[in-house]
Amino acid sequence: MRIGLTVIAALSLAAASLPAAARHPENGQTAPSALALPAELEAPAQVVDGFHAALARGDTEAALGFLAEDALIYESGGVERGRAEYAAHHLGADAAFAQAVPSRVLRRTGALRGTTAWLASEGRVTGAYNDRALDHITNETIILEHDGAAWRIVHIHWSSAAAPTRS
Repeated sequence: MRIGLTVIAALSLAAASLPAAARHPENGQTAPSALALPAELEAPAQVVDGFHAALARGDTEAALGFLAEDALIYESGGVERGRAEYAAHHLGADAAFAQAVPSRVLRRTGALRGTTAWLASEGRVTGAYNDRALDHITNETIILEHDGAAWRIVHIHWSSAAAPTRS
């Protein structure tokens, strides 16, 4: 069960091109105001999008390339301390899930403070995985640092919950 919920939370944003995949659930239209970020956040957002796109392609090596060596990943009450620990534990399952289950970004916000940026995204993942129907609301916070050469993900916090049922 932990892996299933972990994967759901982890890959809420796993569309190959997140801004293009963002949709209002009611009408299927893009939500530019919900995804608009200041220009200074374009490069960090491209790193986040690249990480998710790599997972969605099943390219785990490329996904790892976006993470700092000491990245700290919180998911479903657990912690993975570093890129190597993530690679050894949940990376493969996260990539398999991202390839199998559609997801979309509903809102994204963030800020830049010197060489640190954060992006917070709300999304929805719907579909089936391991013969189980899924409909979850997801939340992701990613912190990135610029090391002088590139932006790297230093922290990820993922959470999800079953979407409310409509009456």
